[in-house]
Amino acid sequence: MTETTAPPSHSGFEGVKATSQQLRGTIASELASDAEHLSDPSKNLLKFHGSYQQEDRDARKNRSKAGVGKHYMFMVRCKIPGGRVTADQYLTVDDLAGRYANGTLRFTTRQGIQLHGVLKGDLKNTIAGINSSLLTTLGACGDVNRNVMACPAPLADPVRRELQRWAATIAAEFAPRTTAYHDIWLNGEHVGEPSEVDEPIYGKAYLPRKFKTGFALPHDNCVDVYAQDLGFLADVRNGAIVGYEVLVGGGMGMSHGNARTFPHLAKPVMWIEPDQVLQAGEAVIKLFRDHGNRADRKRARLKYLIHDWGVERFREVVAEYLPFRPEPPRGLRVTGVDLHLGWHPQGDGKWFYGLSVENGRVKDDGDLRLRTGLRAIVERFRPNLRITPHQDVLVCDLPSSAQSQLESLLDAHGIPRPNRVSPLRQLGLACPAIPTCGLALSESERSLPGVIDELEHELVRLGLERAAISVRMTGCPNGCARPYQSDIGIVGRSGSKYTLYVGGRTLGDRLNEELKDLVPLDQIVPTLRPLLELYRERRRGNEGFGDFCHRVGVQRLRELVHAEPAAQAS
Repeated sequence: MTETTAPPSHSGFEGVKATSQQLRGTIASELASDAEHLSDPSKNLLKFHGSYQQEDRDARKNRSKAGVGKHYMFMVRCKIPGGRVTADQYLTVDDLAGRYANGTLRFTTRQGIQLHGVLKGDLKNTIAGINSSLLTTLGACGDVNRNVMACPAPLADPVRRELQRWAATIAAEFAPRTTAYHDIWLNGEHVGEPSEVDEPIYGKAYLPRKFKTGFALPHDNCVDVYAQDLGFLADVRNGAIVGYEVLVGGGMGMSHGNARTFPHLAKPVMWIEPDQVLQAGEAVIKLFRDHGNRADRKRARLKYLIHDWGVERFREVVAEYLPFRPEPPRGLRVTGVDLHLGWHPQGDGKWFYGLSVENGRVKDDGDLRLRTGLRAIVERFRPNLRITPHQDVLVCDLPSSAQSQLESLLDAHGIPRPNRVSPLRQLGLACPAIPTCGLALSESERSLPGVIDELEHELVRLGLERAAISVRMTGCPNGCARPYQSDIGIVGRSGSKYTLYVGGRTLGDRLNEELKDLVPLDQIVPTLRPLLELYRERRRGNEGFGDFCHRVGVQRLRELVHAEPAAQAS
């Protein structure tokens, strides 16, 4: 195979992975110790097993007291291809949230479920409990192919069923083969007996960084296919998939002040036949394994490889990994996004109901008893569930007779029906950020509802309350809630200050641009106010807010923002 780059030097973590005995390290012995946390090498290896070591940052104010140190805890993430969950699996995870975590669940932007606040002594029981339900946490995090996304709508059409089938297949084929997971968490029979055979796809050091895969439809890009390292955009004709446009190199992460890091949309590389999906996926992963940057983790994502090489060179190299000759891309584009909320016939005589979950957090909070209500629905109807890429949940396989009963349960638990939730709130996304995420610079999940409240007030004042404006907020620039593709992106900068971005759109096929940096939280909406007023005056027909900003030009909007006092009301 042709060499395209000199072998890179390796970062320290590359050595940890390579000598970890296939992700074992010293995790097992450290779990058995009295320490409240794991060492740095074990903390990083733990990610491959689906967990992050974190700290309760709300408790930091108590550190000044004698003898009070960091309060360590763990996030545990379920890997759920296509977001498919049975009633029994959901109830098991909900039980674990009450027994070992902080009493909440969180639906993620990659169709998974997370538990937060798990203590080290409960970590093994939590992961074992998840596995007892036939879910897994293996590969939900770490430098491997993570959860595979697909349109969650349980429609009885061959196209969506095929996307779900491929999501499950790719997830299984590209899962780590190590027995360490069972040895550590499930008392596997190979305890202390690591396999001598390297991972067949990943090798000893696995991938240079995380890798994300998604399957999408041109008329329904609910998975944000352009944000994936590897995206398969279905070519649908006469109700059947005739092939896939393969998109490579999407990724939202960046670092403030580091121009060598940036968000990037996936680029079309080739068109393949439906039966070539697995081979194409393996080829891209192996190329990334062999040529990705292993020296600088900030530049280790696949997006930088395709950006630095260019699409043509990438196409030439990936062809060397393929057993077939790929065809050039055919120019497929996305044209729509469906949140799948409310009642929908499945096409098989049953119905599904899409429930809007603000920022994916399932909890009981005052009159809104979402966790209790959702559990009551699952216990009553025993439905299958689908977690969506917008942090919502679809309650599936319901008889038509369930409609009034389900809505009565929603009302009894104070859960708003989707038609009573504004488009602005439906489209909002936020990452957890503070207090759990160690990378967070600012608040996100706990602050976005307040920002949405203010924006809703402005939109009502302007007569734009039905405008479908996507607002995504993150506590740091890593972009977990994909803020760089939305109409309005709000990215944590420092403390209570944020960087504002505008000009993307809900379709996810265009990046937004920086509008203003270091905006205080309480000035976000006042800063956006003149843009919204201009939008009302000059929008063309049903033009979206992001399309309007892009047409007018972000440079012109920057001038408008800086020309007016940020806090000035209209």
